Amino acid sequence: MTNINIMALRHSAFYSPLLMCVAGGYLKEEGLESKYTLATPENTVPDAILAGTCHVAQSAVATGFAGLEMGIDSPIVHFAQINERDGFFIAGKQPETDFSWQHLIGKKILVDHFFQPMAMLKYGLHQQGIAWDQLEVVDAGDVNAIDGAFRNGEADYVHQQGPAPQQLEKDGFGHVLGAVGDLVGPVAFSSLCCHRDWVQTDMAKAFMRAYRKSLQYVIEAPAREIAVYESEAGFFPGIDLEVLTKTIETYQQLGCWQDSPSISEAAYERLLDVFMHSGLITRRHAYDKLVVPVPA
Repeated sequence: MTNINIMALRHSAFYSPLLMCVAGGYLKEEGLESKYTLATPENTVPDAILAGTCHVAQSAVATGFAGLEMGIDSPIVHFAQINERDGFFIAGKQPETDFSWQHLIGKKILVDHFFQPMAMLKYGLHQQGIAWDQLEVVDAGDVNAIDGAFRNGEADYVHQQGPAPQQLEKDGFGHVLGAVGDLVGPVAFSSLCCHRDWVQTDMAKAFMRAYRKSLQYVIEAPAREIAVYESEAGFFPGIDLEVLTKTIETYQQLGCWQDSPSISEAAYERLLDVFMHSGLITRRHAYDKLVVPVPA
């Protein structure tokens, strides 16, 4: 077996194609023994890739924009899509069977302030004719702080990635009302990245063979079957199996996972629209600065 080091920028059922690549044995079929770790402020995805301690990572194409804005070309490239939809939800205190995004106006909402999720929410609401300053936006901190603040009754609504809002609903603290992915549509959201040199290696090709199988599996398999695999792998301690199943099923229905792992130019152009709207980029950066073809 050859060791392959995999890192995640964030951890969620949203990234099931990658998680199942590890948990489902697809990498082992290709002779790869995986080590899966989460990024930390002290050990970031770019640092690990550049240091050679990480071969492939879950990240987002948009992480490369900051360098391009400063005129710096990064050796880190994105070669495959994980999700082609935003994976965040809005949950509220009340069930709201007649929920409309207009209900957020003037209300207190705990928003995940990580750069991409917040940019997506801003753009999605803009598409609904809602200006950001019409909301009472609260920054509670990291994902755990956001969850705790909502459970403590500190806001009317909360903006979270699955399975957090689904677990809130299970625990009786809230109700999942809407998906940001429905507002934004197809977009280059989360992706797999690596060093530009690695993408041409035999390891990259073996990884991609495994990833294609895993991607097809999470698109087609029963959500509960996927949830059982991920639970048994220890990916979601403390998350109810029913909750995890429901979250995966929702992501399947939203169309987050597509048959083709390629990052399309159309999805990339929508990403540029999102970031231009939030003022996070000043120009439309070329696709090939950050995206390369899927390893053959």
